[in-house]
Amino acid sequence: MVMDHEKQRARYVAGTEGAPPVPPPGGYRNARRQAGPVSQPQYGAPAPSATATATASASETKKPANALGWIALVVGILFAVVLLITLAVGATDTLYGVTMLALQLVVVAVIVGTLFTSRGRTFAAVALGITLIFNVATVGGIGALQTSASGSYDGMKSEEQKHEEAYPGIKGTDPQDALQQQSLEEVRAEADGLFAEIRERITAEYGYEWVQVGDEDLRPERNGYGGESMLVEYTSIGWATTEPIQDYSTKLDVMATIDSVVAEHGLPPLYSFNGEFSGIDPSMIAKLYGSEDPREQHTWEYYTDNYPDPMRLYANIYDLSNDPTGDFLKTREAQNARTGEPLEGLQMVVLASAVLSEGDQAEFEEKLKDYPGFQ
Repeated sequence: MVMDHEKQRARYVAGTEGAPPVPPPGGYRNARRQAGPVSQPQYGAPAPSATATATASASETKKPANALGWIALVVGILFAVVLLITLAVGATDTLYGVTMLALQLVVVAVIVGTLFTSRGRTFAAVALGITLIFNVATVGGIGALQTSASGSYDGMKSEEQKHEEAYPGIKGTDPQDALQQQSLEEVRAEADGLFAEIRERITAEYGYEWVQVGDEDLRPERNGYGGESMLVEYTSIGWATTEPIQDYSTKLDVMATIDSVVAEHGLPPLYSFNGEFSGIDPSMIAKLYGSEDPREQHTWEYYTDNYPDPMRLYANIYDLSNDPTGDFLKTREAQNARTGEPLEGLQMVVLASAVLSEGDQAEFEEKLKDYPGFQ
């Protein structure tokens, strides 16, 4: 038995000096099976190491980008810079010109063509991202919003339009009216004098004290041709009593006192918007002032002016005791938060539209020489 085993072993290894032994029939016990045929290296040839294989693979995958990839990236960046410079100088109309649109098509063509090259694809993708962010539509839209906010459309206007925009007067109004009526300084002086006398009389007769409301405001008037005129809308400093005026008879007396003062200054009698003889529809009076009956109204609004001069005087009395729902209180609280004015009491303000400062009269007349027939 032993002899048979030795003979069999001798048969396995005979003539194979220097080579590994042939595995027994069925293979070695617990040997791992290969998923596929494995080529055996030549005897005497060393197997390639893992380091050498990894180095070879890396050298095959890491190939430098070609010149086209660099060109696509540089072109994309330069195009974005050109758009931003155009936006910065305010040339919004240039962004939508044929030249800029054609340039964008060329840039896109270069980038898209580079995307189909294996070694330039990475840079082309970066260039494409830049172009998607900075393109004619996006930058042009930003420029349009900027132009709209500033009101500057000079690039799209004709010389005639620019000339009309600089008109110093107001369309539909005789410019000589601004020169013949009260100046800004005259309106301001008359308003101050009128307020001072009314305050003195009201305090002397009723004991009410006063507080200043807001500041003087000057706003340029539009000229009707897309620009601003040299005329301004004047809003005076306001004045308000520090105490409520809720008694109906007292309200009538206070307005009568103001009426006598304005008459002394040559102004017409006060006109009541909230009264039954105002000519306003009763339903509208109720909506605006809280009721058709002045005894139940939360607001009294009186007015006078010195037409044909521009000054207009408003005298209002606010009375929260006639506000059963509390809705008017919310309105007054909102106004108080904006201006700091008292919630209730008498308040006065003067307005004047399209007035010209004395210091601007000479320039106004000089500019009018360039606009014969305008009004």
